[in-house]
Amino acid sequence: MRVYGVELSFNNKAEVLQLPINPSEIEISESGQGNTYDVVGLGQVNVIKDRELTEYSFSGLFPAQRYNFLTIKDLLHPVEYIKMIEKWMTTKKPIRFIFTSDTYDINTPASIESFTWKEVAGSGGDIEYDIKLKKYVFYAAKKIVKQATNGGGKVQQKTKTAARPNDKQKPKTYTMVAGDTLWKVAKTKLGDGSRWKEIQKLNGIKDFELKKLPVGKVLKLP
Repeated sequence: MRVYGVELSFNNKAEVLQLPINPSEIEISESGQGNTYDVVGLGQVNVIKDRELTEYSFSGLFPAQRYNFLTIKDLLHPVEYIKMIEKWMTTKKPIRFIFTSDTYDINTPASIESFTWKEVAGSGGDIEYDIKLKKYVFYAAKKIVKQATNGGGKVQQKTKTAARPNDKQKPKTYTMVAGDTLWKVAKTKLGDGSRWKEIQKLNGIKDFELKKLPVGKVLKLP
């Protein structure tokens, strides 16, 4: 039996968000773009066009406490999940949406079309959220190169397609200097000292190493 779960990731899994509680349902919307025209002598005709991009929407809960139906071991504070999704939205870059179940799998780049959340009254800090994603298709401009034949009379055209972009960004780094701490680096480079744990996790730094990080150490930044 396969495990039912939902994963969102960014920058080729440099950042991964595994939903702590699986949504009860995921709505998948697919539709075409056909147009209907009136033609003299024929009546109405329907012109079928390409399908619209698939949309995925679901609602869920970011818990502030450890329920017995959680899907993960390392539970973050609900605000951390919110910050991560909102940060991804500000980059205007696609994420990757992975859904796994017994009967149906989805693994696609997607844009975050909308994300809303609210704190549940009397729940001890649980956050309810609604999110809508749309399938993303990578694209690139095509360059037309004209070349004349040896005879000089006929011109051939060759189409050159630019390399397909992907959702991986060039990693940012910082070299530590004397007096630096992860909190200080997060404050100066990310604008929020509380994000120092993201730097720790991204660089695989153990807790016992935090007080003896060497000068000159190169850190990857989220």
